[in-house]
Amino acid sequence: MLAIAIALPPSSHFIYIPVIFLLGIVLGFILGGKATRDAIAFEAKKAAEREARRAERAAKRASPE
Repeated sequence: MLAIAIALPPSSHFIYIPVIFLLGIVLGFILGGKATRDAIAFEAKKAAEREARRAERAAKRASPE
């Protein structure tokens, strides 16, 4: 009969894997928050530019030349 021996991982494995997992969660949270702030700032800039163009068009219509 063929027996396959599956050894348990070393104890450092049980520390390393959760630490790397938590590091990934923390980094993802930080980078995701930065990306969200950047996206909100971009949308606000876009809205301000849109409003400026709208005001410029309205001013051109209001002043007869």
